[in-house]
Amino acid sequence: MVKIIGISGSPRTDGNTSFLVETALKTAEEAGAETELINLGALNIEPCVACDICKATGECAIYDDMREITEKLMECNGMIIGSPVYFGSVTSQLKMFIDRSRPLRGSFKLKDKVGGSIAVGGSRNGGQESTISVIQDFLLIHDAIVVGDGAPMAHYGGTGVGGPKGDTKNDEIGIETSKNLGKRVTELAKRLE
Repeated sequence: MVKIIGISGSPRTDGNTSFLVETALKTAEEAGAETELINLGALNIEPCVACDICKATGECAIYDDMREITEKLMECNGMIIGSPVYFGSVTSQLKMFIDRSRPLRGSFKLKDKVGGSIAVGGSRNGGQESTISVIQDFLLIHDAIVVGDGAPMAHYGGTGVGGPKGDTKNDEIGIETSKNLGKRVTELAKRLE
């Protein structure tokens, strides 16, 4: 059985981004995957301090929750990473996660893992594509395999609209693109396995 990790980069642990990542994970489960959700907003992740110890040792010198996340990423077959749109990009929580993944990059430990992105903006054209692009760049730099939500909608990934908590529960397009993304990530991870 393939393992798909969902990562919500929102400071809210039960907000719109978490809802859409969970929606994608439920579809991944229906497609035969084991899943796990990681809410970065509930964890202690410090920023990278550019000490370069990871370049010498392959491990980060900072001891926080990122160590456990790193282990889970190495064990998974795929990942679905979501973020609300903050000024046209990812949240600081997700950016710290991205920067702290540097030890994985040295030996390409995420190579050939399947990755997809979800973004939630305040309006339908609220920066979702630029936010998804940042996540996809992260995946490409790690030599992961990037997928979108696939047919029939063929977006860059899950694209939700929401402001206050619960808004995305009424966003049919956000729900459909997130479900399609969960299915697509799982299908390809199973083929590669």
